[in-house]
Amino acid sequence: MMIPEIFNIYKNRRVLITGHTGFKGSWLCLLLHKLGADVYGYALEPPTIPSLFNEAKIADLMTSYIGDVRDYDYLQKILQEVQPEIVIHMAAQPLVRESYKNPVETYSINVMGTVHLLEACRHTKSIKAIVNVTTDKCYENREWHWGYRENEPMGGYDPYSNSKGCSELATAAFRNSYFNPKDYDNHQVAIASARAGNVIGGGDWADDRLIPDFIRAISNGEKVKIRSPFAIRPWQHVLEPLTGYLALAAKLLTEGSAFAQGWNFGPDDRDAKNVEWIIQSICELWGDGATFELDKNPQPHEANYLKLDCSKAKTELGWTPKWDIETTLKTIVDWNKSFLKGENIRKVTEQQIDQYFA
Repeated sequence: MMIPEIFNIYKNRRVLITGHTGFKGSWLCLLLHKLGADVYGYALEPPTIPSLFNEAKIADLMTSYIGDVRDYDYLQKILQEVQPEIVIHMAAQPLVRESYKNPVETYSINVMGTVHLLEACRHTKSIKAIVNVTTDKCYENREWHWGYRENEPMGGYDPYSNSKGCSELATAAFRNSYFNPKDYDNHQVAIASARAGNVIGGGDWADDRLIPDFIRAISNGEKVKIRSPFAIRPWQHVLEPLTGYLALAAKLLTEGSAFAQGWNFGPDDRDAKNVEWIIQSICELWGDGATFELDKNPQPHEANYLKLDCSKAKTELGWTPKWDIETTLKTIVDWNKSFLKGENIRKVTEQQIDQYFA
């Protein structure tokens, strides 16, 4: 594995991830373990059965604490115990349609969970770098054909998207009030937020997501149902934003306040495809007569067009997407076929990390 120089900083560093039992969190734990970090996690039990966290036996590679970000006292206790240098906050209620069903829980986790985490960090002297992971949906979506930049206004139509916009605002308030870049020499803490697009990859079994829904349907010999076939999204393999978060956290640790801002991590423009293109491509890659149909049931509002401008991350962090959408979809099909064959899932996932950095 060819490790970019910026990632050498993680060797023997104490890194705490909230939401480590989820899909993205599990990939991040594996990646950090390969980089030689001391990895700690704080999250609820894995949100799905099966889960990448359990299938890849990730708990064996790290220290895992089961807890809720809404439980401030326990969260603070764990941070005091671990004394991490770097915190990456990914614990969230991550689904748009779930947020329509349970708006209070969504705001409670995504907004107050963030506030609890930042407040606990404020009282943990070891912490030097904090990355709050939100979403591309935090922007006020005007259905533009160009990408949103980091200085665009926050918004969010539905409770999920809006709660993530609120999480961004809470991060900015804590940064201004307690971790102000102008006073960095005194507090020595740099805090940033990271906004990524539609993240896909092997090991995602969440309900109500396009590719997991496809894998479930195909495994059961059914047609996959798609909604919003012409909605365009910035699809990207899970390793793309994760390497962005790690590059950002490394800069926060080594260069401090200059990087304490909001950052976009999305694919190149050519990889922003509509839902129908994605599912048609994955059906062809899968073979075995895989097919799809349109879900005719009424659907809640979702944005039709959403893209990010990632010029800042490319220029200032030296981060660029490595895998195009075709490569990404192929790795997902390969991963899921390996899983269905009963192969060693930790090994399969680590091989894809090696392939990404090759």
